Formats: sequence, C-alpha cells, structure tokens
Amino acid sequence: MAADRPESWPVHEVERIWQGAAPFSVRRDVISAPHHPEERFGRLVLEHPGAAVILAVDEDERVLVLHQYRHPALMRFVELPAGLLDVAGEDPVEAARRELQEEALLLAKTWTHLFTTYSSPGLSSERIAYYLAQDLAPAPDRGGFEPAHEEADMTTGWVPVDELIEGVRTGTITDGPTAQALLGYALFHR
Repeated sequence: MAADRPESWPVHEVERIWQGAAPFSVRRDVISAPHHPEERFGRLVLEHPGAAVILAVDEDERVLVLHQYRHPALMRFVELPAGLLDVAGEDPVEAARRELQEEALLLAKTWTHLFTTYSSPGLSSERIAYYLAQDLAPAPDRGGFEPAHEEADMTTGWVPVDELIEGVRTGTITDGPTAQALLGYALFHR
C-alpha cells in the first residue's frame, strides 16, 4: 500500500531568516542527500504551528461559509472556519471547536475527523487537520475572541454543499482548504 513515511536528511547549517510576532518563522537549512553527503544545498522552510479547518454542515446539507479578504491573493474568498493551533501540542479538534465558536458563533455536538494534509510540503511545515462538524447550535458568544482587521470585515452565510462543490469544479471557489474539505466530504461522507 502506498504511504508517506518519516525521513530526515542531514542538516549542516540553519539560518534564521525571519521571526516576528506571528506564530510563523522562516529559516534556511543547508542539507545533503544521504547518498551524496558532499553535495550541499539550501532549502527555505516556513515554520508553521499547524491548523484546523471546519466543514460545518447542517441538517439541510448546507455549509457555513465565511467571506473573507485575503491580502496576499487580493481576493475575497469563500472559506470555511479555520485557525491555527495556538499552543504547542494543541489537539487539532480543540482548535477546531474554538475556531467554529469564534468565527461562526456555532457549537457542534458531533465532530468527525475527515483527513489531515500538508498544505505545501516543499516550502512549509503547515499540517492541516480537517473536521466535519454536525448537530450544530448557536454559541452564546465568541469565547472572548474579538475580530480585528480582515476578520472584523468577515461575513458568514449558508450555502448548499452541492453548490459549493460545483464552485470548486468550475473554479469559482478557489481556496485550497475549502476545496479539499468539500471534496473529502463528497468522497467519504455522502
């Protein structure tokens, strides 16, 4: 059976390129292949704490979506609630619960892990856990979260699953994590 497997090539040097207030950093590793230790080359690594993405589906097969501006892409995306693992070692499902409450003002009784993927393993250590949230109810508050900047401008809505999947197919829904969650749901849970 095909499967990813852990492996680590020799690291000869590490240079810190950037470290800021955000929970990200960038480093440059000088590495070599195990079978050619004399040939050294550099690789940039975006260190990322990991994230959780939530596909919240109601009893009518509608999905709670966010409409959020993302400056690097100069786009307002249709997205799913999502967020970083805020604390080292945080359980991704706990981050998912928190993000659903903070961003969507929703609670869910039923949580199903869909899958976990690396977003761009050639550049980043970001690992995203995807969850299906069902048996939804309104949250009493945002759990102390105060939206700021782009999040303060974010809006929410309910869209039928099939409409979103069609948007992925036609290219009108282009956020990668949203597309992955929807396609995973269509493949595994319908």
